[in-house]
Amino acid sequence: MTEILQTPKLVVVFGGSGFVGRHVVRALARRGYRIRVACRRPDLAGHLQPLGNVGQIQPVQANVRVRWSVDRAVQGADHVVNLVAIAHEAGRQKFTAVHEFGARAVAEAARAVGAGLTHISALGADLHAQSDYARTKALGEKAVLETVQDAVILRPSINFGPEDGFFNRFANMARFSPVLPLIGGGQTKFQPVYVGDVAEAVAHSVDGKVQGGHIYELGGPQVLTFKECMQELLVIIERKRFLLPMPWWLANLQASILGLLPNPLLTKDQVLLLRQHNVVSDAAVKDNRTLAGLGIQPRSIGTILPSYLWRYRAAGQFQRKSAA
Repeated sequence: MTEILQTPKLVVVFGGSGFVGRHVVRALARRGYRIRVACRRPDLAGHLQPLGNVGQIQPVQANVRVRWSVDRAVQGADHVVNLVAIAHEAGRQKFTAVHEFGARAVAEAARAVGAGLTHISALGADLHAQSDYARTKALGEKAVLETVQDAVILRPSINFGPEDGFFNRFANMARFSPVLPLIGGGQTKFQPVYVGDVAEAVAHSVDGKVQGGHIYELGGPQVLTFKECMQELLVIIERKRFLLPMPWWLANLQASILGLLPNPLLTKDQVLLLRQHNVVSDAAVKDNRTLAGLGIQPRSIGTILPSYLWRYRAAGQFQRKSAA
């Protein structure tokens, strides 16, 4: 009797060429899915090809601001993952256009082809937030659940990993500056989550192991203040730097200037974000809407950061350990 081979499911990943995206693509590839990576510049997505077998990963051009490109990208999809987000506005890349309009466009396209949907939001998303980033993230969640009621929404805290824009940025700053700023005094709380754990949560949702119609909050095993994050970073890169508390008014003034740069180090909207703690809520813990509730053991920064921040030490990987 001839055995009929079943074609692996097709997963379309919007924003799959970015920091979180490459880890999501890797997690899906390991499970044998066919992956279509929808991104604005597929010619710059060559780094994804080695993550899977020949022909398993296919980059295609799409822009969540251009509806027809979204519809074209999801054709034949069994599941759709939306990772698209921006940290600051630039040109036509506005928070409303990307986080709200783009989220609705992807959700409507997924519904049209009968595909499942996983949407990545952010911890701190709030319809009443002062921050445009946090408010439009919440509007995006609202648009998704109005369109696809059984969609899975994941809210990660600050992601850390080899290509992150948080620890890498401050570690690089510590190479040249004798001072690291503590915005607002450095008392804002974070729950940094390893990007690989977030990718596993996404893969679980594609596997059908996550109940839809709910918002899951993803944080690591430690709650750290901004100051404690900087202290941990300095220990790992083996540098001594002065941690300078920066009052909110001064941070806002600096952001007014830095925000004018093409790739700003700090914006006024990010200062607003830093005024709010970025940790998993008690309600999410109680309802098991966390990584642990999804059966994923979150990894700590202490086990992951040394694997990639060593390059910021004075002698890199050849740094000698001081005698105890």
